[in-house]
Amino acid sequence: MKKTFDIYYTSDTHAKIFPVNYMTGERQNCGLMNIAAEIDKSGNTLVLDGGDSLQGTPMIVYYLEHAEEFPYHPVAEAFNAMGLDYFTLGNHDFNFGYDVIKNYLHAMHGQCLAANVKDLRGELGIKPYVIHTLENGLRIGIVGVVTDYVNVWENPEHLTELEVTDPIEAAENAYFAIAGECDLTVLIYHGGYEEDLETGEKLTESRENVACEMAKRTDFDLILTGHQHMPVEGISLYGTYSVQPPANAEKYLHLMARVDVPQAGAGNDKGEEALQGGFTEVSFTSKLRDVSEKTDRKLYALLEDLEQKTEKWLDQPIGHFKEEILPEDKLEIALHGSKVAALFNQVQMESVECDFSCTSLGNNPIGFKESVSIRDVYAAYAFANTSEVKEVTREILKEALERCAQYLDLDANGNPYISDVFMKPKIEHYNYDFYAGLDYAFDLRKPVGERVVRLAKLDGTELKDGETYRLVTSNYRATGTGGYEMIGQAPTVYSSADNVQDLLIDYIRKHPSLEIPENVKFEVLY
Repeated sequence: MKKTFDIYYTSDTHAKIFPVNYMTGERQNCGLMNIAAEIDKSGNTLVLDGGDSLQGTPMIVYYLEHAEEFPYHPVAEAFNAMGLDYFTLGNHDFNFGYDVIKNYLHAMHGQCLAANVKDLRGELGIKPYVIHTLENGLRIGIVGVVTDYVNVWENPEHLTELEVTDPIEAAENAYFAIAGECDLTVLIYHGGYEEDLETGEKLTESRENVACEMAKRTDFDLILTGHQHMPVEGISLYGTYSVQPPANAEKYLHLMARVDVPQAGAGNDKGEEALQGGFTEVSFTSKLRDVSEKTDRKLYALLEDLEQKTEKWLDQPIGHFKEEILPEDKLEIALHGSKVAALFNQVQMESVECDFSCTSLGNNPIGFKESVSIRDVYAAYAFANTSEVKEVTREILKEALERCAQYLDLDANGNPYISDVFMKPKIEHYNYDFYAGLDYAFDLRKPVGERVVRLAKLDGTELKDGETYRLVTSNYRATGTGGYEMIGQAPTVYSSADNVQDLLIDYIRKHPSLEIPENVKFEVLY
């Protein structure tokens, strides 16, 4: 007997609800509001999401700071309008602590599934898994898990009432609990692939993404991934079908499943019992769909006041540069330095007592117009980071800079290009760091690990072996993420509660006529 059903899947929507590009303020075909207008839901449809929903847009920043003014939760209202059935949490959903998660989950009509999240207060209503019976009688077992790198990245204060455990172990245990009770099994995993999807080559030893190992160790029919923001329309992953949508609700996945289950009385005398615990064959087809211009008008009307207040707030002017900074080419700034990074580093250095600073830039080219608004700050610094000060040595700084130097390689003609190490399996320009307070140089003609050929203070004073220095960086980099374990292992001597975006806004207001600081000497030899 052949039975079919549909799945609509989103992940890493990062609070992108309205069809707007917040960098420009212009309309864009994206957002949960428009996806909600497109979903055609029936009794044989599941709407699922993979997390990272509470962070990422200026609108959610404004909402979280003024939540008492609004009788709704905008992200929950958007997912409710989509008819979301089940979802898991992403690592960024932990960024604001227990009560923010609680308010979000209590406003959701759908059920949160997170088998590796233990709710120590017991107020969130999280379940490890469900068995959902469709209108056609198919029983779908659904499990949710999140990368346990939440424990690496997150402020410990946000996890005092939550415990995030190993996702593979939790997924295995949940799978074996449901496998004999349903016709088909689905894992929603907020994490991605650790292997090249074409060659199977292991790309990292990090445990941040373990979808491939998960597919090897379990027998889920479908693994819905996220976190990496990679468009994966559909692959066979060690016998398991798997997909991943890109970020920011700019596309969504529509999966169509067909299950052949034994018919009652077909070749046996068990009748309807033949349906219990199995099927003869399952197949999937899937399509990454663009978001159209169609908008859910009812949802728009409900949230319009919040959006208007957000836009007004974003357009507040706060200062100006003496001249425009054009969007910076990634290769160009890796070779010659970034004006934008110099500004970010200056802000960090003036906010704490330190010797040096390092910062990174997002994947998109970044610049500044002459007139600077709050919108421009959020467009340029897209991360909800705070800052930390690490106690480092010359050896640690050199090792970290050697990691940065891997960002560049030379082609057969001796021309520099951005290395695949930072481009596969996902694009990671944000894991290349720019430093301030240092005079340093890379020689790309030397082997990886031996490329840092100059390392001194700005006045030319050599750093001394065994002496300690104070390095300010983002809380993200302070965990050692991105190949910077040497920074993660260094002692933390100060943690700031201030968001770097807020520090930028305050800095620009205090320096309304902005000049690019001369806070680094940097050279690349090739």
